[in-house]
Amino acid sequence: MDAPYSSLEALRPGIARLLARNPSPYTYSGTQTYLVGDKDAVIVVDPGPDMDEHVDAIVEAIGKRELVAISCTHTHRDHSPASRPLKERLGAPIIGCAPLSIEATGPRADASFDSDYAPDRILEDGESLRAGSVEMVAVATPGHTSNHLCYAADGALLTGDHVMGWSTTVVVPPDGDMEDYMASLEKLRQRDDQVYYPAHGPAIEKPQRLVRHMIGHRLQRERQIVNRLKAGDRSIEELVANCYPGLDERLVPAAGGSVHAHLVFLERKGMVRKSGEEWEAA
Repeated sequence: MDAPYSSLEALRPGIARLLARNPSPYTYSGTQTYLVGDKDAVIVVDPGPDMDEHVDAIVEAIGKRELVAISCTHTHRDHSPASRPLKERLGAPIIGCAPLSIEATGPRADASFDSDYAPDRILEDGESLRAGSVEMVAVATPGHTSNHLCYAADGALLTGDHVMGWSTTVVVPPDGDMEDYMASLEKLRQRDDQVYYPAHGPAIEKPQRLVRHMIGHRLQRERQIVNRLKAGDRSIEELVANCYPGLDERLVPAAGGSVHAHLVFLERKGMVRKSGEEWEAA
């Protein structure tokens, strides 16, 4: 699925993508920037990291078309920093997700927040932008972050980090919220989008089937965590070791974040409780 870095690839009428050169265990082969629009005007979605090579490629891909807006799905540093140099060079407004910057209390499992992100306008759920003949609609999907938006256009949904085909989504408290994430998955399950284009990884050609699988996977993980607590596990570290045997060490922080998010949600439901630094089944 990987196009060469900085090379524009048409995906379907009205949607094309550019791949940034920022591969990692959390970004797959890199951040995918999408151009939504027609021959006259475009919107740039998730401009990505502030890398000269990538920003130059975006500007070249836009060419002489009008840049209507620069829109971000959320404000992790692999998604939004290039919004600023792009705005400076082409003068387009930043219109999309709300600003959000939270200092993590421990090592992050994914990219940190972009504290300098400053939108000219925030899109609410259901609000739209138009680039020529193509309309793009914001779909609020909190969970991965509280400010996360997806964008629907021409039968496709640009899913940011909310749904990815190559990996489960990292949900890390305090801002990441498993209850919100599950509700957002259910919201997408009830839609009829034809294809998902995530910010990382391949296109998802059977989106509703994947979303149903993801909901089932998270519910299964809940049951596993409760069963491990009943078996005597008490810490997040023990739960990660027993729920994710053989996990790549680089991914342990992500697994710990997701386990923590599950525990917080299970506590709200009265299924587990916390005593000091330990957890137990209720």
